[in-house]
Amino acid sequence: MDQKLKDPLIIAPDETKRSSRGKVILTTFIILLLLAGVVWWTRQQSAPQQAGAGRNSAPMSIVPETVGKGDIGINLNALGTVTSLATVTIKSQISGYLQKIDFKEGDEVKKGDLIAEIDPRPYEATLAQAKGQLARDEAQLKGAQVDLTRYQGLAAQNAVPHQTLDTQVALVGQYQGTVEADRASVQSAQVNLQYCHIVSPINGRVGLRQVDLGNYVTPGDSTGLVVITQLEPISVLFTLPEDNLQAIAKRLKEGAVLPSAAYDRSGANKLATGTLQTFDSQIDPTTGTIKLRAQFENETRTLYPNQFVNIRLLLDTHKDVTTMSTAGIQRGVPGTFVYLVKDDSTVTVRPVKLGVTDGDRVEVISGLSPGDRIVIDGADKLREGAKVVVRNPADAANPAAAAKGASNGAPSAAAKDNAKTDAKGDAKGADPDKAGGGKRKRSEDGQKQ
Repeated sequence: MDQKLKDPLIIAPDETKRSSRGKVILTTFIILLLLAGVVWWTRQQSAPQQAGAGRNSAPMSIVPETVGKGDIGINLNALGTVTSLATVTIKSQISGYLQKIDFKEGDEVKKGDLIAEIDPRPYEATLAQAKGQLARDEAQLKGAQVDLTRYQGLAAQNAVPHQTLDTQVALVGQYQGTVEADRASVQSAQVNLQYCHIVSPINGRVGLRQVDLGNYVTPGDSTGLVVITQLEPISVLFTLPEDNLQAIAKRLKEGAVLPSAAYDRSGANKLATGTLQTFDSQIDPTTGTIKLRAQFENETRTLYPNQFVNIRLLLDTHKDVTTMSTAGIQRGVPGTFVYLVKDDSTVTVRPVKLGVTDGDRVEVISGLSPGDRIVIDGADKLREGAKVVVRNPADAANPAAAAKGASNGAPSAAAKDNAKTDAKGDAKGADPDKAGGGKRKRSEDGQKQ
């Protein structure tokens, strides 16, 4: 009776907490158990495949290339603008009405061809007037010279005063000066008359007409009549870093002809081939570049003034050097290296030292010799000592065709090689119970459970 009874309202919460804690622990244990089972089952499924792969791993399919010898050029690439060697704006040197236009827009003209004519009548009249004035003054000069001869004879006989003789000498000199001025006037009138016939000063292509027939033209017109542009030959102005100037100047001083090639905006299509002419006498201090000029014959008319082009200047050529494809270059921890194909159909890592690159070919300074075979395709998953099988380069170049041939029942060369390799691996005694058989056995055990 003295024992105190516990209040049920106080005991109930403690029991509830212990019950909830037990449920959480049980749930967590079940989840961990399930996860462990999933991990164990996954590893058991992949283990036979990994074991089989290690024993029967197929060689990697690659495309090799034989290292060779050849010439490789040192090219300098730059951006350039096509510039005409001569661009002439045809203007009138006299004033008058445009009487005749003797060209069509876009015509090819030669030096001396007639371009236009200005009304010559005022200038013909001026020339006639100058000639008349010259004839009159020449007649006066001739009369004065006759009088001078007479006075000289009389003066020798003291028949006339010496003053009269001196006056006649001065008069003859005056008429001589007048005649010379008249002759100059005649020549000036003849020149102005020639200016009425406007001719082309250069060989080139005529642009669009700026003045129509019948207009009054003057020497002060800013637009001129038409613009003639020389297209053959034509030049390209481009810039290169000042660091290349010494090498270029040295080659030009030696008398070398440096070929230059002009490519389109994409750099894929060659437009013309020319030679480097010269370079500027000053370096641009704002950009650190120097301006150069290359000249092109432009017989096919692929270059036009102000056209944007890519220039490739051949500075020098390394002859008879070891070369390889840039596709075989690999870079990693060893530095720059290639995968060298050995005689036992395995590859080894071979560090190389490279020189000049020209397109898809690169100069090999050290590390390879002509005749070595390197991997140029399929090197992504290669490792030191990996076995390889040579793939048909045609399949590598056209994988779609190779896939189509395989779907039609005609396997590619790589598929045939892999099939032969797999057959050799099976012939060596691969146990099906240890590979695929183990997997089927566990699957049957799981169904029984």
